[in-house]
Parts: sequence; C-alpha cells; structure tokens
Amino acid sequence: MLAECLEKVRSQAPLVHNITNYVTVNDVANVILAIGASPIMSDEPEDVEDITSICAGLNINIGTLNQRSIQGMHRAAAKAQELHHVLLLDPVGAGASKLRTSTAAELIDNYRFTAIRGNVSELKALAMGSATTQGVDADAADAVTDQNLSEMIAFTKRYAEKTGAIVAITGAIDLVADAKACYVIRNGRPEMGRITGTGCQLSGLMTAFLAANPDQPLAAAAAAVVTMGVAGEIGWMNMNETDGNSTYRNRIIDAVYHMDGETLKKFAKCEKY
Repeated sequence: MLAECLEKVRSQAPLVHNITNYVTVNDVANVILAIGASPIMSDEPEDVEDITSICAGLNINIGTLNQRSIQGMHRAAAKAQELHHVLLLDPVGAGASKLRTSTAAELIDNYRFTAIRGNVSELKALAMGSATTQGVDADAADAVTDQNLSEMIAFTKRYAEKTGAIVAITGAIDLVADAKACYVIRNGRPEMGRITGTGCQLSGLMTAFLAANPDQPLAAAAAAVVTMGVAGEIGWMNMNETDGNSTYRNRIIDAVYHMDGETLKKFAKCEKY
C-alpha cells in the first residue's frame, strides 16, 4: 500500500498549488520536487483561481497570515472545490491567536477539505475550542502517548467524521484517520522538531500523495506521513559530528528524493486500528 502510493506520485508527477508559510516556502517547494511532483506558489487573490485550475491539488497553510492571503485562500479553495481537486488545510498556530483560529474555522466551515493536517494542539483548538497551542508548536500536555492512545484515536476519528476530511495529527506518535479507521505511525526523530517547517513540508508532500491517489485518500495520507518520518530517520543516520539543524533539513529532503518503495516498507512503523 505505502509503496504503491509513493510510486503513483512519482509516475503521475502532480502539480500542487501551495498557499503556504513565507518562512518555509522554499523547503516546501523542494520537498515536493524531491518526491517527484511539481510545486507552484501563489497567494495573490487575482492569480490563485487560474493557478489552482491547472493543478491537481491545493495546499493551504495559514502560518503567515495577512488579509490579502486570506482572500486568496478563500478564492483558491472555492475554485479547487468547484473542480473537485484535492484540498488540504494546515492550520498552523490555530489556538494561538483569534485570527488564526477564526481563519482556519471559516475555511473548514466553507469548504470540504480532503485532509486537515496539524499538531494535536491545533486540531484540539479547532475541534474542542481548547487553546493550548504554544505559538506554532503543540503543548506538551496535549501530546499523543501510549497512555492516551485509544482516547486520541477516537478523537481523531470523531473529528474526521465531523469534517468529512482525513485528519492527520503529527507528533512523536502520528495519527491518520477517517471516520472508520486510524493509522498509528511511529516513524521520525525528535530532532525534526528543531527544524522550522517539517510540518509545512509534510503538508505539501501529503497534498502530492493525495492528488496522485484520489481513490485511496486515507492510505495516501498515511504513506506521506510515513515517508516524511522515514526520511527523518535516514537523514539523521547520515549526519556527521559537526552537522547541525540546517544540514539535517537538507538531509531530510535528500532522503525524500532517494525514497523508494522497498525503503518505505523496510522502515515503516505503521499499524491500522
């Protein structure tokens, strides 16, 4: 399943429209290229409908909001929905400010997203109104652990049912669910949290996987999460003694570039509940 989803991304090379975080836009573009898809970036309201029309998927990331980009998000999302394209939301920092939370909530209320991907605090803020987000990072008190795993699987499935989207909660333990099933994924390295934008990169990567695998969105989303986690592990194995987080970022992207089905099968730590 994982290998098949990856192979379809490489064979189909979907074009992905990204309205994404200015802090990480270059890394998002490069990881999409590394997986074999093609990125295009535009948040100008007068431009986004045309760009979305020629793409297979739209990745909306609210990490660096302004009124112009919010308008662009709505116009692009409406066009993607009209054309039945893949639509992903990354609600960066939801719960940290009224603008971020209300923008994410309005997008979810107005459009049918294929997937919503974020950390546990962001998604709890949207699903339950609990605002414990630490800037753009998850609050440690919200973490998915072995002790609360059953509870968090149930929460993720309920939110997927409510929104009609695949819900991906990423952290030390990743959960990817629709209303009926949930993948529990244990790939990745804690050091990935010391790089700005690994979550943003994953959202771009996931949009490419979903666009190439429209008939199996849950499996595609899970495959994207496993790919990013395995790349983090391989990238860390290739680090040298004098390397730091900047080098690690590049090694992760390189690992995505060289990823194949056999490597994914070998390293995947993924169970379905």
